[in-house]
Amino acid sequence: MNYKELVEYMVKSLVDHPDKVEIREIEGEKSTIFELKVTKEDIGKVIGKHGRIARAIRTILNASATKTGKRIVLEILD
Repeated sequence: MNYKELVEYMVKSLVDHPDKVEIREIEGEKSTIFELKVTKEDIGKVIGKHGRIARAIRTILNASATKTGKRIVLEILD
């Protein structure tokens, strides 16, 4: 499974400007970091009230990565 495509699909479904979504993947031995950049107007939609949407995206990523034994980290950049 490609986690980058999963993140991209979920985030592009939430935002008003899906063409401006940028995801950078940093691969490590035991973990993978995804750096997510969206427009200023869309950052609230990705984070959600009290961080609920961001937490839900992270939960889905970690649940899908448990079989591989890797840790997935999602960082939302300004």
